[in-house]
Amino acid sequence: MSEPSNTPTQSNFIRDIMIADRESNKHGGTVRTRFPPEPNGYLHLGHAKSICLNFGLAAEFGGTTNLRFDDTNPAREEQEYVDSIIDNVRWLGFQWDKALFASDYFEQLYQWAVQLIKQGQAFVCDLPAEEMRKYRGTLTEPGTHSPYRDRSIEENLDLFARMRAGEFPDGARTLRAKIDMASPNLNMRDPVMYRILHAHHHRTGDDWCIYPMYDYAHGQSDSIEGITHSICTLEFEDHRPLYDWFVEQLGIHHPQQIEFDRLNLTYTVLSKRKLLQLVTEGHVRGWDDPRMPTLSGIRRRGYTPEALRSFCGVIGVGKTNGINELGLLEHYVREDLNKRVNRVMAVLRPVKVVIENYPDDTVELLEAVNNPEDAAAGSRTVPFSKVIYIEQDDFREVPPKQFYRLSPGKEVRLRWGFFITCTGVVKNDAGEVVELRATYDPASRGGNSPDGRKVKATIHWVSAAHAIDAEVRVYETLFSKENPNQVPEGGDFLDNINPNSLEVLTGCKLEPALVGSVPGDKVQFERLGYFCVDNDSTPGNLVFNRTVALRDSYAKIEKREQGK
Repeated sequence: MSEPSNTPTQSNFIRDIMIADRESNKHGGTVRTRFPPEPNGYLHLGHAKSICLNFGLAAEFGGTTNLRFDDTNPAREEQEYVDSIIDNVRWLGFQWDKALFASDYFEQLYQWAVQLIKQGQAFVCDLPAEEMRKYRGTLTEPGTHSPYRDRSIEENLDLFARMRAGEFPDGARTLRAKIDMASPNLNMRDPVMYRILHAHHHRTGDDWCIYPMYDYAHGQSDSIEGITHSICTLEFEDHRPLYDWFVEQLGIHHPQQIEFDRLNLTYTVLSKRKLLQLVTEGHVRGWDDPRMPTLSGIRRRGYTPEALRSFCGVIGVGKTNGINELGLLEHYVREDLNKRVNRVMAVLRPVKVVIENYPDDTVELLEAVNNPEDAAAGSRTVPFSKVIYIEQDDFREVPPKQFYRLSPGKEVRLRWGFFITCTGVVKNDAGEVVELRATYDPASRGGNSPDGRKVKATIHWVSAAHAIDAEVRVYETLFSKENPNQVPEGGDFLDNINPNSLEVLTGCKLEPALVGSVPGDKVQFERLGYFCVDNDSTPGNLVFNRTVALRDSYAKIEKREQGK
């Protein structure tokens, strides 16, 4: 699969590096990238930026991209995550050249570690983790050599072989690179290459009980695959000297590591650890909860890959971490859905309206355009009858200033239908409005009056006799604070969870055109927003997720008036 056609190509410093490399014939003029997720969670929006960048740039220069799973920590990795990653990269619109695993290279990585021991550049260390941290030093003070640093090559080879054979318990020993304990870069202070971990691996089973650290495995995996440009986020910038050191000491192909700014979004957390916490502690319904910033979550919510690729293309690539507005992503979602989905009418909080002068047993079929942005989408018929439902918010018994919708004595236009005038209100014993009475102008069919009179509002509706019931889940941001990671001392990001992030509405009334909808179908409920059929739906019980709302000018006015 080639790069999707609607993925924007912008000039950026990584692209400029690739252009210069091709012109100088570096790497033989080829571009080979990789997307290397660890299968310890679901991909999220931050990964989408990296996916688009790696696959997009390689495609632009006629190169290839590998999908490589960094599966070097069996205690945290599962096949479920591998499967979800494969599925979501495909959903985003990209196809890799090869699907590979760091575990494919375990034997080669081990042999290279043996080579470094033989070169006097690696040693087996018996320091426990806590002691090792003390020996490491600080940002202002150099570290101290491990008391095991000067072991002979023969002893190191023997101990390392016995580590592999499973003679020692977890944490008893590590293999460390012998670099510089006085380096100002803490990553260069004799970093750990291997640790002992008796854990079942999702691919290699129990073949191994020692596993390479990311900083050791990553560069060598890139080298094996012939990667030319190893693109990663800025937190790995300080790790680049170590990346370079390993491949240089081994004398193998040397990819170029390039760092770029990671994606951050308002009202969103993108830490895998925090996302896992949200799932395991039950703050959300799973990795694919539509409030989650995982690709599985936003897919379920109704976001499109086209919108996400457009967003990633526009936000650009830089060398300074910043934060992007969630509203910008929502803009591209609206823009894409506006072009591609049909409009229907749905009443989420229904109130019944009886049109008193409409014939009891008559049903008219009104013509409605499916999508004014797409002439090929055609039209549909909408049934109209004596009893209809409208939104509760479209009626005020005592209308405030600038409220132009339905109220006693007020006339409005029904979308695709007629002019109606409210003539009465029926209340229950609690004084709540449960039913409205109205009359209609039969000459105004289609929404226009032959005498030229004007109305200031058009509202949506559904015929009570023909409506289908559905559940609608109205989602807001999962966090109420723009930067949910910003908490006072002693606080927690969970304190910023929005208690109103989900409202479940039952008994919603939808146009009969939605009969037969299946999970994944997308639609615009006129005046309300874009919605997607949820996976929980069954043929007799449709469930819709709100993908993104439409703007409501009156809601802003009303909110402002209430604040006075």
